Amino acid sequence: MILLLVSTLAKIGFVLALLLGIAPLLVWAERRQSSMIQDRVGPVRAGLPLPAPLAEFIRGPAAWGAKAVSFASFGFAALALIGGLYFLATYGSRPVTESGMSANTYFWMAFVAFLVGAVHYPLSWVVKHSVDKRNMLTVFGFLHPAADSLKMFFKEDFVPPNADKFLFHIAPIIGLIPALATYAVIPFGPDLYWGPDGDPLLHLFSVVSPEVIEQGAIYGTTIPLQVANLNVGILYIFAIAGTGIVGAAIAGYSSDNKYSLLGGLRAASQMVSYEVTLGLTLVGCFMVYGTLLLDGMVQWQVDNLWGVFVQPLGFILFFVAAIAEMKRVPFDAPEGESEIVAGYFLEYSGFKFGMFMTGEFLEHIVSGSLIAVLFFGGYDVPFLYSDGFHLADYVGFDIQLPHVVVVLIGVGSFLLKTFLFVFLFLQVRWTLPRFRYDQIMQLCWKIILPLSLANILVTGVVILMIQGG
Repeated sequence: MILLLVSTLAKIGFVLALLLGIAPLLVWAERRQSSMIQDRVGPVRAGLPLPAPLAEFIRGPAAWGAKAVSFASFGFAALALIGGLYFLATYGSRPVTESGMSANTYFWMAFVAFLVGAVHYPLSWVVKHSVDKRNMLTVFGFLHPAADSLKMFFKEDFVPPNADKFLFHIAPIIGLIPALATYAVIPFGPDLYWGPDGDPLLHLFSVVSPEVIEQGAIYGTTIPLQVANLNVGILYIFAIAGTGIVGAAIAGYSSDNKYSLLGGLRAASQMVSYEVTLGLTLVGCFMVYGTLLLDGMVQWQVDNLWGVFVQPLGFILFFVAAIAEMKRVPFDAPEGESEIVAGYFLEYSGFKFGMFMTGEFLEHIVSGSLIAVLFFGGYDVPFLYSDGFHLADYVGFDIQLPHVVVVLIGVGSFLLKTFLFVFLFLQVRWTLPRFRYDQIMQLCWKIILPLSLANILVTGVVILMIQGG
């Protein structure tokens, strides 16, 4: 019972750290790129003055020290990898030294050394370039969003005199909470096998074969890397995410401002329209995977093929609809500064404004994670199984890995896929101009919706043909 409680709290902490840790990075990336495109001063100019000797030390010895550790780690990793390949070809997986070391041990040592080097090398670059020629500690402009976040706590909390006070205060909460709550059912890694009470680390540092898992011979507790495995699956995400529409509509209505009201109406109609389309674009996935559970969808892709190869049109339609659902460029009509000043949150200031903006950036992460889970196998890595990489058919040998390494690689794969799609969302925001509002609605109802229905029809026909054949 204590283990389940601790693991649940740890998973919740990981999700919150992921969401609230990446959101400031997205703010920095967006402001930095926007300032470059618009030829204006960006966040990199913000910084703290440092004494000249300290600035020189950071740019010189400190940076070179981190780089030396990195090169040494990479060198040790290369030697361990060569040793592991040699002993694997000579002795197989049997121990090769009196101390009981095997080829797998060498691979483990190489992996750890590579991780150390992979952390220190970018760290050396960050340390060196975090201080500019003005002896200002800029840290690439990260201090700017940090200062903005701090200032939000002290900004005046302005409330329009004739606004509906209760609705005005609750709207940002309704807009932020769904973005956090929807992540509860997203699996971010493979199952973690925890040993029995007498030996809790039994499985973590040993090789767990797929046959043992299939036979149910795992002793101890299985911890799914998912905050809540609800039986309604992805329907929970649609139900919770739909409440964000209410927050935008209430914010526009309660502000006693005509521009805010227009923004709230735009947001409500746009989000409702694309919410319908989002659901229909995934019906084909439900038909193929045969489940609504997100972990079941990932497992189907692990056993068969990534969803993007069986539902390519569904992926494209979902990607477009997700951008529109986030109300970001080119679908930011509810916030169009040139038309309605700032949309439904025009009258908000301070931390309430920050809650709206945080919710929008969190939606980037949630949408990127959903695309990774639904169409790119989630935490799946090609050729990686519970006991390591199966490469014998390609290079002549397999690489066995401890269970904890397999889990870490799976979590890293999920995060990498999520980051790639979040970056792609930002690239779209920096590239395309804003659509007119009527064009946004026509795209949904006249193009994406019919294509999603056609995708359902074609998917059903193909499934019937395969079953009939």
